[in-house]
Amino acid sequence: MLMLTSPFDLHGKTALVTGGASGIGEAIVRLFESAGASIVALDANPTRLDELKLGLPGIAALECDITNEEAVNAAFASLQSLDILVNCAGIGTVGSVEETSLEEFRRVHQVNVEGTFLTTRAALPLLLQSKGVVLNMGSVAGLVGFKRRFAYCSSKGAVIAMTRQLAVDYPTTLRVNCIAPGTVDSPFVEAYLEKYHRHEKDKVRTELAGRQPLGRLGTPDEVAALALYLCSPAAAFVTGSIVTIDGGLTAA
Repeated sequence: MLMLTSPFDLHGKTALVTGGASGIGEAIVRLFESAGASIVALDANPTRLDELKLGLPGIAALECDITNEEAVNAAFASLQSLDILVNCAGIGTVGSVEETSLEEFRRVHQVNVEGTFLTTRAALPLLLQSKGVVLNMGSVAGLVGFKRRFAYCSSKGAVIAMTRQLAVDYPTTLRVNCIAPGTVDSPFVEAYLEKYHRHEKDKVRTELAGRQPLGRLGTPDEVAALALYLCSPAAAFVTGSIVTIDGGLTAA
């Protein structure tokens, strides 16, 4: 029987988190750092990275657009080792198939799907050396349909499929899992409210909370806690899994 003094201890591990300067990504950076990991926060927003570094001076911060192949390859070439990759960067848009332009569709897939592909491929040599972990940030929108979320749902469905495929390709040398959150109270949701519901934020926020049986939004810290488990030795037998954290939304 495996006995661990701390099943969620990440001392001696290096973790890179994309989208690590805000929202769920930032919560993961903070929690993993407190669990002992050496952190590389990768984000396209230099201002947010600078603010994050002020509070966590021990972490490394890399500005990088994950849709730029050369930039991604350069960022990962600067690393000496890597044990954990958390693909958290992502964007969304609102619109049915009729309302979604080709440009919007391509941009959402470029960030959510191609970005995940580029970072995973760049990280793979180091992760195979360490028999490491890939954790993708999916969404319940990749498991069930949401009205007027055509591009977003399809992109997160692709992330879920990529997770399962990678787990099958590397069954003994890599653990690959995916978290599928429900609606989380984060800058991602705040940006959505500001863009599409500026004059009725409180009303729509209440509606978003109400569609989840628990009756509230999730928090970035709650998602980060699940991420810590999946990336820790405690989850050594977990791979190819899509784990929901959605207040019961997909059970209803």
